Amino acid sequence: MDQQQFLEAVRSVRAATQKRNFAQTFDIIINLKDIDLKNENERIFTFLRLPHSRVKKICVTALVGKELAVKAKEVCNAVVQKEEFPTEDKKFIKQLAAKTDFFIAQANVMPDIAKTFGRILGTRGLMPNPKAGCVLTPNDDVKALIAKLQHTVRLETKNEPTVKTIVGSEAMKDEEVAENAFTVYNTVLHALPQEEHSIKSVLIKLTMSKPFFVSGKGELQQATAKPQHPVEKEKELKKEMPAPQQKKESAKEKEKQPVKKQERKKT
Repeated sequence: MDQQQFLEAVRSVRAATQKRNFAQTFDIIINLKDIDLKNENERIFTFLRLPHSRVKKICVTALVGKELAVKAKEVCNAVVQKEEFPTEDKKFIKQLAAKTDFFIAQANVMPDIAKTFGRILGTRGLMPNPKAGCVLTPNDDVKALIAKLQHTVRLETKNEPTVKTIVGSEAMKDEEVAENAFTVYNTVLHALPQEEHSIKSVLIKLTMSKPFFVSGKGELQQATAKPQHPVEKEKELKKEMPAPQQKKESAKEKEKQPVKKQERKKT
């Protein structure tokens, strides 16, 4: 599979999607096969820096001590200092997690972060991660990190054999989105135990569009819903059938049923 095929997919998705009153994002969906998610060596969890910014501005929350507070307030969307860490307010942490793309942290307060935020952020994959450069020393450049994170995506299989992530925005050029998508594909490909043999399908879509398949054989087609099972289809038809007609159908079915003979009373 090459970058040109991704470019064709991006163009097809854009052409088939009607304009919305907001900027939609391009997503890549990579469905996997023949991998064991219980095996740590076969799961995927990594951070990737894309060649082009995703355009849509990310939301970053800083969990820091007083040494980094001033720098963080200049560039981060939210800053929570160590002395402000909530001890009982789980609702505050959940609200913070819901609007944050990346949490960054000061290294020497990580034990307090794990204790206060760990249970909620950990289950959502949002704990500050050194692999993404999100754990800082007091001398680190916070502004440079935020610029880097604007290009960064998290690739993870989680609990299903699928990797999904944003690769761009409608505001970007098709070539830029395609290069981002191809970079994600290549990274996932080389992280898999059997490389291309572990990939079932690759799809590109916009937020409100139907996905398009991209395949190594050069095929490009719009993904469609799976055909319904005959029993399910019959149930759907009965739901849509007007009430009187349903009664007629049930009456006919009763006529077809054999009439039970009345038992003679014993004398």
